[in-house]
Amino acid sequence: MPSRKKTSMFASSFCTCVSSFVLVCVVLATPRWVSSEVRFSRASSNVTISLSYGLFSGTCEQFVDAGLQVSKTTFQVADALSSDISRSLNVATIVVLVLALLSSLLSSGFTCTNAVSNPYQTFLGPVGVYTWNSACGVLILIAMILFPVNVQGNRLSQELAYGCSSPLEKHLGSKHNYGYSYWIMLLILFLNIASLTIIYFYDHARYSKKKEQERPIENAPKDVILF
Repeated sequence: MPSRKKTSMFASSFCTCVSSFVLVCVVLATPRWVSSEVRFSRASSNVTISLSYGLFSGTCEQFVDAGLQVSKTTFQVADALSSDISRSLNVATIVVLVLALLSSLLSSGFTCTNAVSNPYQTFLGPVGVYTWNSACGVLILIAMILFPVNVQGNRLSQELAYGCSSPLEKHLGSKHNYGYSYWIMLLILFLNIASLTIIYFYDHARYSKKKEQERPIENAPKDVILF
């Protein structure tokens, strides 16, 4: 049976891993990744398309400078995208987050296993926890890079705006504000770091204690050892 200290520390790490798993689910499910205002010119007036969307769906509204407002409509991101590059990056972001979800699930299982048993000599021990927590953190970081690249590098909001209104002529400018669905990923990174830190301190303390137990034998007189 594991010691009380080991159980409590791995249980704490398990809580952070489960929280990370839940937050990745929230990130995937919620459509508040970014809010954009995209301005276009028409023959007689300027039009502002207000967008709020995530990886799967979003909403858009149209405002004309004359004061006219078109009712809010809902769209599916995959259906509204016409560019292969934008669609590929959106799919890649989803795939990366699904892999992060699986990594956090595996990390939760490994920390739970270590809280109730002592698999130190196998990959199920702290090495496995380090591996899957690190993998989850790296994947989340990749997702945080891919999405802004798609929004600002590939003009994702501008592309989606064309599907909300027609005809639109010259693009005048865009503003982007990233929402809570995006910034939650920073909290996921923090939870992964916290989990790694907990396991590191426990593993380091266990290693130090083991060395202290070996020291009296190393420092013992040679004649005593021979005897």
